[in-house]
Amino acid sequence: MEGQTENSFTEEAKPETVSRVRKLVHRRMLVGIKDGRFFLGNFHCMDKQGNIILQDAVEYRSTRRSSPSPMEQRCLGLILIPSSCRKTCHVDCAIEEQLSLLKF
Repeated sequence: MEGQTENSFTEEAKPETVSRVRKLVHRRMLVGIKDGRFFLGNFHCMDKQGNIILQDAVEYRSTRRSSPSPMEQRCLGLILIPSSCRKTCHVDCAIEEQLSLLKF
């Protein structure tokens, strides 16, 4: 297992993958995590392990108590979302642009 981890750090990133990720920089991104929370922020970067960093992030979570608003929010700033926690990821852009980001 340790040898596999070392190899993933030394492998060169594929140019097409880097190009696709660069198109996402500074775009609004909504990331859902496994516990039901969502984070909305500007995409800053992603590392080789798939961890995402968002700038100016806001956390949204559902409230279990009876309150006028079903969602609570709080401003967080710069956050790291581990790939192991990530469930969904949406980029704020036109549908044509979203489709072009999916092409390999």
